[in-house]
Order: sequence, then C-alpha cells, then structure tokens
Amino acid sequence: MRFDTDTYREILDALTRNKRRSLLTGFGIFWGLFMLLFLIGGGRGVKALLMRNFEGFASNSIVIAASETTKPYRGFKEGRTWNLQYKDIERLQVLVPELEVVTPELPKWGLIATRDDHTASCHAKGVRADYVKVETPSMKFGRYLNEVDVQQKRKVCVIGERIWQSLFPDGDNPCGQYIRVGSVFYQVIGVDVSTSNINIGGSSAESVTLPITVMRDLMNSGEAVGMICAIGREGVNMGDLEGKIRQVIAGQHYIDPTDEEAMMVLNMEVMFSIMDNLFRGINFLIWMVGIGTLLAGAIGVSNIMLVVVRERTVEIGIRRAIGATPKDILSQIVMEGIALTAVAGLSGIVFSVLLLQLLETIAHHAVFQIQFSTAISALLLLMILGLLAGIAPAYRAMHIKPVDAMRDE
Repeated sequence: MRFDTDTYREILDALTRNKRRSLLTGFGIFWGLFMLLFLIGGGRGVKALLMRNFEGFASNSIVIAASETTKPYRGFKEGRTWNLQYKDIERLQVLVPELEVVTPELPKWGLIATRDDHTASCHAKGVRADYVKVETPSMKFGRYLNEVDVQQKRKVCVIGERIWQSLFPDGDNPCGQYIRVGSVFYQVIGVDVSTSNINIGGSSAESVTLPITVMRDLMNSGEAVGMICAIGREGVNMGDLEGKIRQVIAGQHYIDPTDEEAMMVLNMEVMFSIMDNLFRGINFLIWMVGIGTLLAGAIGVSNIMLVVVRERTVEIGIRRAIGATPKDILSQIVMEGIALTAVAGLSGIVFSVLLLQLLETIAHHAVFQIQFSTAISALLLLMILGLLAGIAPAYRAMHIKPVDAMRDE
C-alpha cells in the first residue's frame, strides 16, 4: 500500500468539502427547528393577545336582547317592537334551572362625565351585584357594586380606566370623590381597568357602572330591561339551552320562537369554541410545517453523510487496515450524524428563545416563550431523526473493505 502526500492531500480536501456541506445541512436543520419553535411560541403569544379581548368574560354565558319582529305571529304583524322585562328573569330562573345566574342590564349611551374642568364622553349601565359573575372586573382602586348599593339605591358608581384618566389626570385614587354624569352627581367607589374588548353595553374603559335601581329611576324604564345576561351551570352546554330560552321568553311576548331577528341571543360559548378550534388548527398546521422541515433536514443529513462516506472511502479503508472494526465505523458515522443534528438543533433552540423573548418584551401582557418540555421534545425528535438519517450511510461505510478502498484511491 502507498501513502504519499497526494493521498493525504486528497483526504484533507474531502474533509474540507464535507465541512462546507455539513454547514449547509446544519443550517437547514437549524432553520427547521427554529421555525418550529418560533411558530409554536408565536402562536401561543398571538392567542394570549387575542384572548385578552375576552378577559374576565364568562365563557358559558348568553346575552339576550329584544329587537323588532320580522315574522307575524298570533295575529300580530311583523315590525312590532317589544321589551324584555324583569318578569322574564324570574321565568328563566324557574323554567330553566340549568342557568346559574340570570341578571339584567340597563344601558344608556351618549353621556358626558365631568369633574371640575375635566370632561369625558361615556356610557352608563345599570347592573345588579351578581353581574360581576358575567363580566369580572379588574379593580385598580376601591370595590365593585354590592347588594346594599342596589337595595338602598345609593348614588355610587364604578368608572372605567379612560374616564379615570380623563377626570383624574394626576392618577390619584378617586374613591370618595364625586363626578357628574348628565345632571346627576355620583360618588366614585371603584376603578375598573379591565382590558376586555368583549363588553355588554359598550367598552368597560368608557363605562360608568351604576346600581340598576338608580338607573331604573333615572331612565324611568319601569319593568323594561335593556338586556338579560345568563350563565349556565357547570357542565351545561349553552347551545342546548338556547332554544329553551327562546321558547320561555317568546311565549310571554307573543313572538315567533323561530324569529331570530326579534330576539337576539349571543352565545359566548360558541365564540370561545371558535377561538379554541381556530388555534387548535393553527397549532396542528405549525407542527406539520415544522416536522416537515425537520424531515427535510434529516434527509439532507442522510444525503450529506452518504457523500461523506463516498469521499472518505480511503480514510475508512485506512482505518479498517489498521484494525478498526465495522462496529467502530458504524458508530463513527452515526455519531457524526447525531452530533450534526444536535449542534444545529441546540443553536435553533437558543436563537428562537432569544427572538421570542424579544417579542415578549415588545408585546406586554402576552407570553410568547415556549415551554421547556416543548423544546426538549423537539430536540429529542431531531436527535432520533439524526440517528435514523445516519443508519444508511453507516451501513454502507461498515461494508467498505480495505482492499476496495485502496483500489478506489
């Protein structure tokens, strides 16, 4: 056997070319794992941002509102106006026992709140104390309305964040201070800083919440209510109750139960379900794209290792000639494939974590970061793919004979 300078130069050239190919393949794996983890973390953060629109709102709730009829019924023509009443609340509580909370709301829009020289446009809504179960407030100062406020018709209010910022620009605690809404003065007992964009009767940031008894006298609404909010008991599907609710209310107001325009029923459970299904589909798509990218990277590893084995035939032959066993050759090639995927994979994890941390810093109140178990699972999957990708090249290298390697040289 002849081992001259040209032979060793050939081996070194092959190793240099292999490094370049390995870098390209490693970048493909790095990019695949980075995209997978970045999309998972990004999807998680986007979901958190979107779900902030529903923050504090009961997911198993229904909102009922009255409108003009669009169908004739029992001698009444279409186009008839009607109102929900307090008696409808009592009927729902008795005839629909699956409902845990049934509470009214009286809204009024286009009002102006003033304090000294400060003004703010607002809307008022009268509610009972149990309304807190429908739309949970986030109190920065003070408290929410209670039963005593409602029963004693106290002229107190809970104001939204924008009204607080407009009327109290210094950021002081407004509790105990008085503001005027319309022509009536109310004592502020709390500030609600909820960020939810799903609100009944208007944005909570621009609302003045009053006891419904006070609002009832102010509007002289009598037995009429603007809307009825209901929450189902645990385990109850609100979609199954919608028809029953329509039957109970429509029967007392001589309305066709099938006239959906006359009685608008907003099922929040359906909206939450749509959001969950949407992000479930997005997560499935993310994993499909990510795994597909990783598989492409693994195939690239397998191809580059086959080229490596081909170009390192002389090297492998020399190792076999000086005593290396087929098992040694097998472990070498497999470990090179695993090492390539591991280094590229860890780099992808680190880069994706850093970029997601940057997004989390920019977007407040949203968690973009991936879970540790997700990163480890992705890395283990990548290691398994690297192991499988190295089997075929290792099998070929294991069967290289020293004589054939020297002849190839």
